[in-house]
Amino acid sequence: MLVLLGFAMIAVFMALIMTKKLTPVLALIIVPTVFGLFAGAGLGIGDMVMTSMKSMTSTAALLMFAIVYFGLMIDVGLFDPLVKFIIRKLGNDPAKVVLGTAILAAAVSLDGDGSTTFILTTAAMLPVYLRLKMSPVVLTCVAGLANGTMNILPWGGPTARAATALKIDVNDVFVPMVPSLIAGLLVVFVFAWLMGLQERNRLRASAPEIWGEFADLDEAFDGGTGSRAAGGTSRGGSGSRPSGVRPSGNGASGNGGVAVLERTELLVDEQDSAMADTALDPNRPTLRPKLFWFNLGLTAAVMVMLVMDLVPLPYVFMVGSAIALLVNFPKVKDQGAQLIAHAPSIVAVVSMVMAAAVLTGVLNGTGMVKEMSAWLVQIIPAELGPFMGVITGLLSIPMTFFMSNDAFYFGVLPVLSETAAHYGVGAADMARASITGQPFHMQSPLVPAILLLVSLSKVELGDHHKKVLWRSAVVALVMLGVGLLTGAIGVG
Repeated sequence: MLVLLGFAMIAVFMALIMTKKLTPVLALIIVPTVFGLFAGAGLGIGDMVMTSMKSMTSTAALLMFAIVYFGLMIDVGLFDPLVKFIIRKLGNDPAKVVLGTAILAAAVSLDGDGSTTFILTTAAMLPVYLRLKMSPVVLTCVAGLANGTMNILPWGGPTARAATALKIDVNDVFVPMVPSLIAGLLVVFVFAWLMGLQERNRLRASAPEIWGEFADLDEAFDGGTGSRAAGGTSRGGSGSRPSGVRPSGNGASGNGGVAVLERTELLVDEQDSAMADTALDPNRPTLRPKLFWFNLGLTAAVMVMLVMDLVPLPYVFMVGSAIALLVNFPKVKDQGAQLIAHAPSIVAVVSMVMAAAVLTGVLNGTGMVKEMSAWLVQIIPAELGPFMGVITGLLSIPMTFFMSNDAFYFGVLPVLSETAAHYGVGAADMARASITGQPFHMQSPLVPAILLLVSLSKVELGDHHKKVLWRSAVVALVMLGVGLLTGAIGVG
């Protein structure tokens, strides 16, 4: 009976979330409560939930203060120089533009929020793609790959969910996976460079008079039509050149009359206009340019403490957020305003973690997990049991695409982990394996952030999937393979 109730509870929970009949928070509370009462929990269900909730407070604190910290760093302008560097230094070559897009998306993904990452990436890079006649699908592909790979950060969501569901420390899940994260990012950057080369060759073939060696940024503004879209300056032999443009080394006519931009201030100025009223608005009142080096040093210190694991991660971000708020916003009123500004993201994530205590509490308190795992042990061939970590990693690729992270980590992973325990595979190994499918998961139509990305870029979701799905699967498999090689994902 407990086996049937357990699987039925998971099925109903996943169905309600996937069909959007209930929000994850409500489903995490209501569904387990109903099934727990049917399982005979009675009034003891309250103690089950409270016991489970005690183990989740540190995860909730980590998520809360990590969101505050990185949201604050974006507000004060820590990432603005990176955006301008990409535009100034990489803006005239498609291959470099695409690689810069991947780097930017990976850097902004440090805040753990996909929507913020995609808003900032499209705001910064989409005007460059359109000016250079590049395909926006390439932008959505590399941004989705970078964000999906970075999504295994402890405050990104999946790692915290896995740790919460299995009641282990989030640091024990993430730190051993750092080599896998680095390997995944390297694969993303390789894909970005190759796609950039494809764009360069495509543009060179379609307009050889413009893209003879690299893309001439000035010509790319108007696609070689003979007039500047932005400034109206003639491109004929007798026309004047805009400021910052000089003939190439072979003379104005020695290379088809192609001019090379010495500086790209014009693009930067237009980019500033494009980013107005966004989180990267160059005129936003929260900017603190004089404190840039302080904020960079503080962020570096926080990341070092994260990797060294000298003190608990929640406390690291608590102290980091407090210092950042105190230095950047000395006035109490401004400090309060900053906390309020990030409150929606905090409430959404922390409430989900707290609500998850109901599901995990009922699963464990009623004995459902043990009974379900015992049933699975009976049907899984014994020779495959020691490889439950690998199986879980492979399953996470399609399963997290067709269901939400909440459904997979709180509904499926505990059952798989309990089963794996019978074969000597630890909970931490299972948690690490389960997060390797995130690059693929982030491309799912069930993820609101990816819908926002394709919408902002004016790209069809089908076109995005054609380019990104096989690449994201490769990234996920590389992360799983590196996890096996480094011992982060063990075999029983």
